[in-house]
Amino acid sequence: MATTAQLFEEPFDADEYIERLAWRTPGGGSKGGAEAFDPKKLLEEFVNHIEELKLLDERIQRKVEKLEQQCHREAKEFAHKVQDLQRSNQVAFQHFQELDEHISYVATKVCHLGDQLEGVNTPRQRAVEAQRLMTYFNEFLDGELRSDVFNNPDKIKEAADIIQKLHLIAQELPFDRFSDVKAKIASKYHDLERQLIQEFTAAQRRGEIGRMREVAAVLLHFKGYAHCVDVYIKQCQEGAYMRIDVFEDIAILCQRVNKQVGEVFCSPETVMAKLIQSIFENKIQAHVKERLEETRHSDVEQYLKNLYDLYSRTTALAAKLTDFNLGSDKHTFLSKLIKNIFSCYLESYIDMERQYLQNRSGLILQRYYDSKNHQKRAVGTGSIQELKERIRQRTNLPLGPSIDTHGETFLSQEVVVNLLQETRHAFERCNKLSDPADLPKNAFSIFLLLVEYLCVDHIDYALEIGLSAIPSADAKNANLYFLDVVQQANTIFHLFDKQFNDNLMPLISSSPKLTECLHKKKEVIEQMEVKLDTGIDRTLNCMVGQMKHILVTEQKKTDFKPEDENNVMIQYTTACSKVCAYVSKQVERVRRSMDGKNVDTVLTELGVRFHRLIHEHLQQFSYSSMGGMLAICDVAEYRRSAKDFRVPLVLQLFDTLHALCNLLVVAPDNLKQVCSGEQLTNLDKNLLHAFVQLRVDYRSARLGRHFS
Repeated sequence: MATTAQLFEEPFDADEYIERLAWRTPGGGSKGGAEAFDPKKLLEEFVNHIEELKLLDERIQRKVEKLEQQCHREAKEFAHKVQDLQRSNQVAFQHFQELDEHISYVATKVCHLGDQLEGVNTPRQRAVEAQRLMTYFNEFLDGELRSDVFNNPDKIKEAADIIQKLHLIAQELPFDRFSDVKAKIASKYHDLERQLIQEFTAAQRRGEIGRMREVAAVLLHFKGYAHCVDVYIKQCQEGAYMRIDVFEDIAILCQRVNKQVGEVFCSPETVMAKLIQSIFENKIQAHVKERLEETRHSDVEQYLKNLYDLYSRTTALAAKLTDFNLGSDKHTFLSKLIKNIFSCYLESYIDMERQYLQNRSGLILQRYYDSKNHQKRAVGTGSIQELKERIRQRTNLPLGPSIDTHGETFLSQEVVVNLLQETRHAFERCNKLSDPADLPKNAFSIFLLLVEYLCVDHIDYALEIGLSAIPSADAKNANLYFLDVVQQANTIFHLFDKQFNDNLMPLISSSPKLTECLHKKKEVIEQMEVKLDTGIDRTLNCMVGQMKHILVTEQKKTDFKPEDENNVMIQYTTACSKVCAYVSKQVERVRRSMDGKNVDTVLTELGVRFHRLIHEHLQQFSYSSMGGMLAICDVAEYRRSAKDFRVPLVLQLFDTLHALCNLLVVAPDNLKQVCSGEQLTNLDKNLLHAFVQLRVDYRSARLGRHFS
C-alpha cells in the first residue's frame, strides 16, 4: 500500500499512473527491457492492485466519515458559543445605553452650573476691569502716573491695552468737564503708539519676526496701525532696487515679502496689496514716466518701443503677482493700477502709431526712389485719367508717350520687407496697447496705411510706370521689362497676403471689421489684377509684334518659290529659325515671371497669338512644290517650339496648321482625301480652299473644282 500511495503523488495523471505501475511490475515492462514481457504477471499485478485500491478506498471513506462527524460536532459547539456571546453583547449594550444617559444628565447639570458661574463671574470680571480702569483713570485725573505699567518699558504691551481702552472711554466723556484728562490720555495714547511703531521698526531691522508679530497685534487696535504698515512697506523697499532691471527687482521683493507678511500680520493680503499699490504708484510710475517722457517728443519710434516694452513687462509682472493673496478681486485691483499708470499714454497711442507709421513708410519709399535717382511721377486720379484707363483697358492703346525705365521695375523686396516689418511691429503694439473694444478699429487703420504705402504708393505706382514703359506693338527690338514687374509684384503680394493672415486676421477675426478688411483686400487685388492683365496683354502684343517684325524683315518671297527647285539645301528658313529662338526665350521668361495657373493662362494666350500670326503670315505667299515642302518644314519647327508651351491647345493648333500645309504639296488627285482626313475634316471648306489657292499650280491644275 505504501507503494500505491507513492503512485498518487500530485499532480495525478491516470495514464502515467498505469505506466508507472506496469514499469514496477516484473515482466510488465516494454519490449527490449531486462526481462521479457509477461502479460499474465501484469494482469495478476493489476488484479491485486485493484483489490488494494478498494481497501484503500474503504479506509479513506471511514476516515472521511469520522472527520465529518467531528466537524458537525464542533460546528454545534461554535454556534452555542456565538449565541452566548450575542446575549452578553446585548446586555453590555444595554449597560452602555444606561451609562450614556447618565453621562448626558451629568453633562447637562455641569453646563447649567457653568452658565450660572459664568453669569456671576462675567459681571464680576467686568467690575474688576472697570475698577482697574477707574484706578488708572484717577491717575490721569491727578496728573501723576504712579502705576508701574506706565513707567516700565517692558510692560508696554499691557500699557497699550489699558490706554487704548481709556482712550475709547475718554471719547464718550463730555469735553467741558474732562478736557484735561482727555488731552492727557490722548497724549499718552499717541506716545505709546509712537513707541510701538518705533519698536516694530527696530524689530524689522533686526529681523525679529516674532517681536514684529507681537507689536503688530498690539497696534492692530490703534489708529496708527495703518502707519505701521506704511513704515513696514517703506522699510521693505530700502535697498531692494539694485539691478538695472527694476521689474526683476520688484518680482524678487514681492516674493520675499509675501513669505514674511503671513508671519507678521493678521491680514497679510491687505498688507501685500498695499505694498504692490505703493510699488506701482511710486516706483513703476516714476520709472515709466522717466523712460517715456524723454523720448515722447524727440524720438517717436523709440517712444513706441519703450511704451510697448514697459506695458508688456508691467502686465507680465502683474500676471506673476496674481499668484499672491491680494484679496478677492486681485485681477481688477491690478488692472486699475496698470490703467492709472498708462492711461495718459494709451489714450494717444493709436494716433502716434499711425503718424509714425505714415512718416516711416513715406521715408522708406522716398529713400528708395532717391537711391534710384527717380523723381516720383504724380499718377492722376481725375476724370481724364479714368477715361484714359478705360480706353486703355478696352483698346489696349498706349495713351501717352512711352517711358524708358532702363530695365528698372521700381519694385524692391528690401523696401517691402521694411514696410511689412514696420507694420508687423505696429500690429504687435496695437494688440498689446489697444483697448479690447478698440482693437479691431485700430488694427484696421494700420492695415489701411499698409495698403496705402505698400499697395498703392509702391506696387500700384510700379505697375503704372511699367505700363507706361511698355512699347507699342510695332516697336523694333523692344525690351519687355513688364514681366519682371509681374514677377516681383507677385512675390510681394504673397508677402502682403502672409502678413494679412498672420498678423491682422487674429486681431479682427471676431469683429465686424473683418468684412471691411476682406473687402478692401479684394478691392486692392482686383485693381492690381486689372493693371497686370492689361500689362501682360500689351506685352504679349509686343512679343507678337517683334515676331511679325522678324518675319517681315527676314522672310523673302523667293523662300517658298525658289528659282532652282532642285537646289534647296536648307531645312527651314532663316525667319523661322529666328522666330523660334525668340519664342523659346519669351516662353522661358513667362515661366520665370508667373506661377501656378497663371503660367498656363498666359502661355495659352501667347500660343494662340503666335499661331494666328504664323497662320496669317503663311497666307501671304505663293508656294511651289519645293516651297510648300519648306513651308511644312517651317511649320514643323514652329510646332517643335509650340511643345515648349506645354499647352495641349497650342500644340493642337500647330498640328492642324501642319496638316493645312500638306495641302500645298499633296498631288491634285489626293486633295479630297487629305481634306477629309482626321485633322482637317472639321475645318471650314473656305479655309481649306484658301490654303489650296496659295499653290502656284492652282489655276493650271484646276484645283478649285475640288471645292465646288
